[in-house]
Amino acid sequence: MTFARRNERGQAVVLMVISMVAMLGMAAFVLDVGAWYRTKRHLQGTADAAALAGAQKLPENPGAARSLALTYADENGGNVSPSDISVNASSDTITVTARRTDAGFFSGVLGIASAKIDARATARVGPPAEALHVAPMVVFCDHPDIHNCDGTSTPEFGVLTKMDYDPLGAPGAFGMLNLFNDNGTPGSSDEAEWILHGFNKYLGLGDYRSDPGAKFSSQQIQGALDAKIGTVLLFPVYRKLSGTGQNAIYDIMGWIGFYLTGYTVHGNNATLEGYFTEFIAQGVLSGSGGGAPGSGSSSSFGVRTIQLIE
Repeated sequence: MTFARRNERGQAVVLMVISMVAMLGMAAFVLDVGAWYRTKRHLQGTADAAALAGAQKLPENPGAARSLALTYADENGGNVSPSDISVNASSDTITVTARRTDAGFFSGVLGIASAKIDARATARVGPPAEALHVAPMVVFCDHPDIHNCDGTSTPEFGVLTKMDYDPLGAPGAFGMLNLFNDNGTPGSSDEAEWILHGFNKYLGLGDYRSDPGAKFSSQQIQGALDAKIGTVLLFPVYRKLSGTGQNAIYDIMGWIGFYLTGYTVHGNNATLEGYFTEFIAQGVLSGSGGGAPGSGSSSSFGVRTIQLIE
């Protein structure tokens, strides 16, 4: 009886040793998996940055898009080769894949010597159906430097122009929008904030109320304009103006960038000086979600938005 009990104790020690080896092996494997997961996240960041950078050159220059994507990938850890970057046939989407093989320091106990890790990102570029940081100035789609009410033309970028304030919507002038889009009248502080920083919510296509009460004599508004000289303002573009005064409604069909070089004030009115320009805006692409107060496909006036779609 005594001999049998000693045998059982020996078996228990063997089983315990085997269990500890298995537990240590699993713990070591978990450490490797954690390291591979960190590598995956790093590769995803590289792929995301490269895709977003390359999309800035689309759709006009796919070759430059690939080159810029590769440059950004190299600056963010590498692991991307030229063959890992592709632009689709319509040149509005770029895909970047980052790849790397990491050795397993502990997982070899379980027969896993290494892991092939990859991450992919796809960015798409196009006109926004919703835009962030919009200025309250609105211009007509048939402005002499735009001429793009049907969405088939390209505005004349870089041509110096002057635009007078005109609440009645003269083709070569600009109007003012109530970006709150309610029945009230924005104050000078509201307009100044919109000029300086843009509206702080995403605005969709559709109908917006006019702000007929010009306030350019306000020191707040003039201070905001002073601060924006030498920068680009994001203007809504309208195709139709109905009604008058506070009841006037602008039908917004897209957005355009305006590089402000100066302005002059005439009482409560003003003249803006500068030129229309291409611009990459923060926004939501058409087909990526409903807009408010309107939604749908935006006409292109040189304003593009870039989004990661994968």
